[in-house]
Amino acid sequence: MFIGREKELTELQSELNNWKHKTAVLVYGKRRVGKSTLINKAADSFDGTVINHLCVSSTYEGNMDLLYQSVCTALSLPKMSFESIFAMMDYLKSLQKRILLIIDEYPYLKETKKKGEVDSVMQAVIDKLPENVKIILCGSYIAVMKELLDEDNPLFGRFSLILHVRDFDYLDAAKFYPELSEREKAAMYSVFGGSPYVLSLIDDKAPLDINIKKLLLPETGLVRTHIENTMLREIKKTYDTRILEALGNGKKKYSEIHAWMKSDENGLLDKQLKILLDMETITKDEPINKRGDKKKQFYEITDNLMRFYFTFIFGNAGTIARIGSEQFYKQNCGEKLREFVSRRFEGIVLEYFHRAAVNGEIDDIEDFGSYWYDDPVNKTNGEFDCVVKRSGDNYDFYECKYFDREMTPEECEQEEKQLASVQGINISKIGFVSIEGFSKDKIKDYILIDGKKLYR
Repeated sequence: MFIGREKELTELQSELNNWKHKTAVLVYGKRRVGKSTLINKAADSFDGTVINHLCVSSTYEGNMDLLYQSVCTALSLPKMSFESIFAMMDYLKSLQKRILLIIDEYPYLKETKKKGEVDSVMQAVIDKLPENVKIILCGSYIAVMKELLDEDNPLFGRFSLILHVRDFDYLDAAKFYPELSEREKAAMYSVFGGSPYVLSLIDDKAPLDINIKKLLLPETGLVRTHIENTMLREIKKTYDTRILEALGNGKKKYSEIHAWMKSDENGLLDKQLKILLDMETITKDEPINKRGDKKKQFYEITDNLMRFYFTFIFGNAGTIARIGSEQFYKQNCGEKLREFVSRRFEGIVLEYFHRAAVNGEIDDIEDFGSYWYDDPVNKTNGEFDCVVKRSGDNYDFYECKYFDREMTPEECEQEEKQLASVQGINISKIGFVSIEGFSKDKIKDYILIDGKKLYR
């Protein structure tokens, strides 16, 4: 079953069916994000022979032998070898047929030689690419794949299409559990995130707590196993897990993370944060009205699932094993989970604004995100989580409510009073986002967004 990725699929299909120019495609993204599924779906419409090869952790020669074997299998040839990859490409050129060569998990091949050597070989392959052959390089090690885009890399400028395949956002993720209510969809996404593999494991007929107790809490739970053996495996040797533990416990600022680590080695922490940023495991953000202000920058775990793991499970494996998933959920989730989902709901709203901006649904939008204020008159400071910046340095402020009931006019007006008490803010409009909607009583001229509009 193929879900989502309509834009990426259209772009890739168009590239594979365009024979007016040389085609070399780069596709990258973290493991289990759906790269191979996307490529295979696009390849279904390819008018020719598809050679799909998966690189392995071996020597360069071992990988070449396996590549030659993949070529022979796809072309229904007896097992044979070639002097080099260039001889193989010459052979493909001699065939009177169109060929798509897919080299998956390219980093395994790239790392068989010194830095740049394999990339130089692949540069020569692409530069001499026959007119009847198209090539796709695919990989899961994001930092390694991004090296191919560096200006000093031999493959720089060689790709006709580059696709960075990311997790689904809240709206595409909801396609995996279409029968749930909007409130349940938001909660499911807040915990399980947007990985297609993880989403495929969810029982969409069962409530959130059942899925957590089945997939996440047990040591052998399929999603917990995926986190510990796949998501963390690639980077666990190069970072201190306490960084993610700190972020999972609400420590966002550099100083807070440093204090949590109880280390005097600032340089080491800087290096590890950079690695996590390069791996897209964490993000670094700042208020939209304080861009470039390092004192206001903060870090967050990118993936909702990883955030849940480090908030609730990491460090509690022994407790879960002793008392069981049922008791652990009862004692350690409950209200904490409600608070967790409520905070993730703000992220869903920001994703909604991102979609609206990309689709041209918000006029003169310049930015969106959080907003930091200092109010010297009232001697206070704080942060608004969901703000849209419009031209002329004007801002729309949104209050997000993950209530289990409708929001009332009185609550809207009370929020407006609190906002009005803050000095020095250019307020363009005031809006409210309530997952369960709003009461039927007359509400002032606010921007109102309910769950149905979020998931339209």
